[in-house]
Formats: sequence, structure tokens, C-alpha cells
Amino acid sequence: MGPAGHRVRGHPLRGTPSARLVAAVAVASAGALLLGSLWLSRPEATPGVDPGDVVRVGVVQGQSVPGYLDATRDELDALTNPSAPVAGETWALVSLEHYVAAGLLADLFPGTAVAQVYARVPLATAHTPVVRIPVYRLPADVLTGMLNTALERDREQAEYEQLARRLTGDDENQRRARRAYAAAAGTAAAEASAYRSGCSCVFAAVVRAAPAALRGVADRPGVRAVDPAPEVRQLDRTEFRPPLPEQNGTVPAEPPRSPAVPTGSEGIAPRPSTPIMSSAGAPVTSASSIGAVRATPPSTPAPEERAAVPSASDAIPAHDATSSSAAPRAGSGR
Repeated sequence: MGPAGHRVRGHPLRGTPSARLVAAVAVASAGALLLGSLWLSRPEATPGVDPGDVVRVGVVQGQSVPGYLDATRDELDALTNPSAPVAGETWALVSLEHYVAAGLLADLFPGTAVAQVYARVPLATAHTPVVRIPVYRLPADVLTGMLNTALERDREQAEYEQLARRLTGDDENQRRARRAYAAAAGTAAAEASAYRSGCSCVFAAVVRAAPAALRGVADRPGVRAVDPAPEVRQLDRTEFRPPLPEQNGTVPAEPPRSPAVPTGSEGIAPRPSTPIMSSAGAPVTSASSIGAVRATPPSTPAPEERAAVPSASDAIPAHDATSSSAAPRAGSGR
């Protein structure tokens, strides 16, 4: 994994910002670029995705969260240093200190375009998956995403309950399986109830803004880290992995989706971890440090809004819709 605080964005390189820039330029000059839209879903490209072309931003299993947080501060300081070259708008992963409600998000990200948020129901009795919610308008799309997730959890609950009813035997294996299905159904029901109520479940966001605005976000109460990612050019070629608010040490191995749900011909396995690429409709699976990440469909924007960058309030003028895929590089803290 390398020293604590180092991050890998789709490539095993590590080093100083200048070394990473050289690596990025070298890869770009080699012609390993993929033209595409920042916001256009491209599911047809998913089966042929080369993992080496994917930019990963955040923390991964085995990394130190304090080291990551220190590195994000260093990188933001370098980006906003008055002596540094003037930088344009930059993508960034913003991690929060606590789980917050959708209505508080606009105040946390002033001066930025919010592309997506990450939410999870923090239950004391079970590990729950992370949900990625694409955003065009705050807080409406977040609330819509939560309602969509509640409906999905309702379906999961019904599936687990149905599977439990199919097990009619009285041997220990069947009793144990029924208990496991009942526990999984209870977890799904608790998640559905929380999301339906508009819970305080959001803990991170992906935003785009000028360096000065990112500095302003980092200084706001409740913001844990702003991780600038200037190498990101396409969200559908990027995996964001924000630390959970409760993670303060080394990121552990991923816990199971639900407690000991049986597998086999008579049952179903818990859904595997499937981090989703950050453009809706372009899923790519890989290992995750924070649980299964699922995308919820955003509320459908009007045609004139589809070209707009997702917002911190309403529609914001579009950025360049055709940009090269980011050359993978390493940076401190991921």
C-alpha cells in the first residue's frame, strides 16, 4: 500500500506533486486519452474499461485516515499558494465530520458546483452500504435519491422475508438461515425508514470550483477535508472513496453487507461490493474500503438542464462537455 497518507489514483506511482505531474503528462502524451462527456452516461464503454485508466480519489483499505487528511491539507495549500500558477476550476472530494441532512448541504458548499453526494445510514447493529446520489439541484435531488433508495430497501426486505418463509425445516442450519434472513430484512427495513424520513445520512460530496472557493469550503465548520483532484477530467473515469465520519485510524477490511446471509440454491448472497463510476449509468466494479456503493437515479432534469453542471443551488452554466480522460497518477494522501 505504501506509506501512510499516500494515495493512488488508478496507478501505482507515488511521489511529489511535480513527479506526479510529469507522470500524468507522460501518460497523456502517449495517447492514452479517451474523449467523452463529463455528464453523458456511457454504459457501452463499461465492459472494456481498463482499470489502469481509472482515477481513484480517497482512501482505500489499509491506509491511514489521519495521513490522508494531512495530505489533503497539504495539497490544498499547494493549490491555493499565492506563488503557485493560477489554476482553474478543479474537481474535489469533500468529506464531512458528521452525517448531515440534505437541507444543510447548500450552506456547506458555497461557490461550488455539486455533482454528487455520498450517503449511508449509520446503524449501530449492522454495516450498511454507501449510496451515491447524482445531483443537479440541492437539496431536491438528494431527497429524491433517498426516496429511491428507500424503495430499493423495501424490495430487499421483501426478498429476505420471502426467503425466510421458504425455509420450513427445523434443523439447526435452517433455523440459523432464518435468523440471518430476518436480520438482513430488519437492516433493510431500518435503512428504508431512515431514507424515507430524509435522514442525516450524507457524509461526502464531489464538487467543482476554483481553488479559492475550495479553500472557503475547507474552512467551513463541519467540513473534514477537501481533497482537490486536478487530474480528474471525466467523472465516469473516476472512483471517489471518501472516509466515513467514524473512521479515524487505518481503513479496515470491508465488513459484510448483512450478517451471515446464507448462499446457495435456496437463498441469495448479499450483494457484493460494487463501487460505481461517478457518472450515472457507467458502473464499474472494484474493491471498496467503505462498503457497497450504489448509484441512485437522479430526478430527471428538464432538457435545458441536462447540459448544466450539477449545482449547489440551481442550474449552473455548463463546463466543457468534451474533455480528455485523466491520466492516472499518484498523489499524497490517497
